[in-house]
Parts: sequence; C-alpha cells; structure tokens
Amino acid sequence: MSATTSPASGFASSGLTASGLSAAQSLKASADRSGDLMTINMGPSHPATHGTVKFVLTLDGEMVRDVDIHIGYLHRGFEKMAEQGTWQQVLPYTDRLNYVSPMVNNVGYVMAVEKLMGIEATPRTQYIRMLISEISRITDHFTGLAAGALELGGFTPFLYGVQAREGLYPIVEELTGARLTTSYTRIGGLRADLPDDYEAHVMKALDEALALLSKMDKLLTKNRIFYDRMIGTGQLSQQDAIDSGCTGIMLRCTGVDWDLRKHQPYLKYDEMDFDVIIGHQGDNYDRYLCRFEEIHQSYSIIKQIFQKMPKGPIDIDDWKVCLPPKDAVYNSIEGMIAHFKLVIDGHQVPPGEIYAAVEGGNGEVGFYAVSQGNGRPYRIHVRPPCFYAMGILKKLIVGHFLSDIVPTFDTLNMIGGEVDR
Repeated sequence: MSATTSPASGFASSGLTASGLSAAQSLKASADRSGDLMTINMGPSHPATHGTVKFVLTLDGEMVRDVDIHIGYLHRGFEKMAEQGTWQQVLPYTDRLNYVSPMVNNVGYVMAVEKLMGIEATPRTQYIRMLISEISRITDHFTGLAAGALELGGFTPFLYGVQAREGLYPIVEELTGARLTTSYTRIGGLRADLPDDYEAHVMKALDEALALLSKMDKLLTKNRIFYDRMIGTGQLSQQDAIDSGCTGIMLRCTGVDWDLRKHQPYLKYDEMDFDVIIGHQGDNYDRYLCRFEEIHQSYSIIKQIFQKMPKGPIDIDDWKVCLPPKDAVYNSIEGMIAHFKLVIDGHQVPPGEIYAAVEGGNGEVGFYAVSQGNGRPYRIHVRPPCFYAMGILKKLIVGHFLSDIVPTFDTLNMIGGEVDR
C-alpha cells in the first residue's frame, strides 16, 4: 500500500480523525472526557489496606465520588467456632479478634461468662485484669500511630513506634508465655499470678516506650507535611458518630465524653484517677492526638494499679469454677474428679443470656452470650468496635481525594480479625 492511500493520510485529507470524528468534534469529546468517572480497585493487596480490605473506588480524577468497601477476607467464623467447644475453650479464639491488644478481649469474654454465672473475680484478679488491659491498650495505640506514620512517609517515627511496642511484648510474654495469642484469663481467675519483680520490668519497659513516644511527637505532631495530610481530613461529626454506633476514639475525637472505664466502670476502674481524652473536630489529626495522649493516661493508670493492688488469691475458691490445685488433683479423689469434670464437661453455666463490654483500644468490645444450662455456649456474639468504624468510613472519604483515604483508614485502626463476620 502506498503512502498516499494509508489510513492516516485518508483521514487527514477528509478532515476526519482516526475515530471518525471531525477535529472540532474530537476536541469537544476530549473536553467531555475530563469529567469521566473511573472505577478502580484499591486493595486487598495494597499496603495501605493491610492485606484484607478492598475499596472499589469511583474516581473523578483524584476525587472520590463513590466507594464500595469490602470489609475483608478473614472468614474464620469466630462466632460459629465458639459453639463447638466448652466455655473456656472459646478463650483462644478471642485472642484472634483484635490481635494487637488480645488481653482486652480475654478480659471482656471471661467477664461476660462470669456475669452470666453470677460470680465475681477476686480483688487481686480484677487489678491484674486492669493491668493487662492497659498494657494492651498501649501496644494497640503504638501500632496505630506507627502504621499511620509509615503510610504517610514517616519511616523513622514508624521505627520508634514499633521499637516501643516490641519493648512491651517481652513483658506480655513474661506474664502469659506468648506475645500475641495470650489466652491469659480464666473463668473465675487467671492462668497465673504476676512473676517476681514484674512491676520493675513493666515500669522499665513503659519508661523506654514513653521516651520513644516523645521522639515520635517531635517528628510528627508539628511536622508541616504530616499536619497538612491529617488536619481537616476524615472529618466525622458527633451526630454521625453516634448514629453509626462508633465508640472509643472514633467517638471521643468528635468531642463526646464517653469511656466505659469512666462512665460504666468495671473491675476497679472507679478507683483509678485518669482523664477521658476528647477531640474537638473529629478529623484524622484529632484521632492521632487522642491516641497519643491516651498512652500517657494508661501509663498513669498502670502506676496506680501497682500502688493499690492487694495481695491474695487470683482464683475463686470453688472447684466448679476454677481448676483445683495440682496437689489436690494428684492426691485426692475429689480433686481429680473436679479437674476431670471441669475439663471434659466445661463450666455449667446457668441458662440465660447476658451482655458485657469493656473499653478496648478501638472502643467498646462487647460479648453477648446465651446459655442453655450446660457446658457449651449456645450462642456467642462479639460487638467489634472496628466493624462500626468501617461502617462510617464511606462517609469520611467520599468527596475527598484518593490520597486522603490512607490517613483516614489508618486513624480508624481497622483490625481485620475484629471485623471478621
């Protein structure tokens, strides 16, 4: 084919473009396309979506016009698995809910079962349960702050945050034997009492963690780039937070003074002196500041716990609730039978239903339990705070830029194991 009869030259000689449109029509179509919408997938294999969540985004340029949020792919079926074992055998599953602060889940679950059984843990056990809850809250907040810094380009503060968290995990392991999957609590008590010199080890780790938190503060809080990415983005109103069931920092950042430890006190929190940290405009920067200051409040609570913690037993003196001591099991028929019955048949929980909640790292962690009067749960339902935060996420990112999704999603501190339905 000669050059004069090529398709390109033919269009040019006739005044048409390759699409068959006139030059004027082509320019107009190009102008119209500047407002075209584009659908893309963000995640689940995106570093900012943490390997589980997928956002199906409708974009107008870099502006988010719509989003369909897929909450994740950790389909493990916690609530159905809880029906297959005894009441105590459910406990390891609670570790896998919020695996960043598992001991809070441990405490919340056994408190729900104890409430249904009409029993109360010993004073020392209640103090230790507060202690492990506050340690878990600090590790949770450090994880959220560190991940948020990293995904906005702050690699050094990320390393500081992870170093602080890694300094706390050895004291968790010293107490429970594990870093994450702790399974430390027991219905009516605890797996074991505090080790020797535990207070000194905890305070040393916390002092080192706070020193690292101070370094993060200097690098982030007044950093112009970090501030501009956080301030005014992901803004949540008080009414939307309340209407969507948000709790924890997602609620308090809007100015709502609500913390279960203060307003519906459990364990011995009514004996603790601490402040409820609240924001004023409900944006990403407020949520960042709330987590920062809550670490200081948890540090204060832990110091008070060690000052006020009484001596005494950690288990209820009832072999139908707590396992008998080993010498009784090995040397008496009564102890052996009690041990056998409790392990094989499980706790005999009276028929009924109950709801109990604790203040977790991300808000209200609640357990609804139904018993038919035997050793296995008929129904266990968990109220995960992250699930409700994900429910309001669409409202926080539609109408904002694609880049605003990253800090907004980070300050929600979504934990995939909690959101698992």
